[in-house]
Amino acid sequence: MKNIVIIGATSAIASACARAWNGPGVRFALVARNARRLQETADDLKARGAELVTCHHLDIDDLNAHAAVVQACQSALGSIDIVLVAPGTLPDQHECERDAAVAVREFTTNVVSVIALLTRFANILEQQRSGTLAVIASVAGDRGRPSNYLYGSAKAALATFCEGLNARLKKVGAHVVTIKPGFVATPMTQGLPLPKPLVATPQAVAADIVKAVSRHRDVLYTPWFWAGIMLIIRSIPRRIYNRLSL
Repeated sequence: MKNIVIIGATSAIASACARAWNGPGVRFALVARNARRLQETADDLKARGAELVTCHHLDIDDLNAHAAVVQACQSALGSIDIVLVAPGTLPDQHECERDAAVAVREFTTNVVSVIALLTRFANILEQQRSGTLAVIASVAGDRGRPSNYLYGSAKAALATFCEGLNARLKKVGAHVVTIKPGFVATPMTQGLPLPKPLVATPQAVAADIVKAVSRHRDVLYTPWFWAGIMLIIRSIPRRIYNRLSL
């Protein structure tokens, strides 16, 4: 039996992960903001053989609502084997530059709210002395780029948080895997001028995530070639990097 919590369950990558994990004996607690899409995701998993699927509505920016939703997920499943944390937005960098309130709001959604949820679930896994937190960050967090440094800084903060949290939880038998996707064909990236050879499908990314969780990886770049791409980008001297249009 696998007991799986998915935060941001209606996102393309999260939905693909749920289908990949699904099967007889698998039990889900799904959390998302859009109630209609959440129910559609739940119905799909039930039709595909899930033993149990419960739905929990949450706007992750409502920090006061976190405790009740986390408790509801734990009550529905009992023990928790996997928590996939997948919410996030892709902010308009220019709007963030013009309006400090927008910048703070987007940073809060992408890292502060996520850290609040991770802290609550980490305490549960620590008490269990087992389980995995799978957290979707981004390759954008590896280096600040002028085209999306608000988003990148949030993902960098999240990745650093996860690195420390992983070191803490490993001492008690639990684990954190930080997931760093590159370009993925999702509704969030629709319409962006992305280089097609570098764009992955949600299903391909989900397959990598499922494998990384089962193998207790600490960090996953997905698809695999992004590890090399980001190594090169991190190696560019600052005086040259600042002249590039990235």
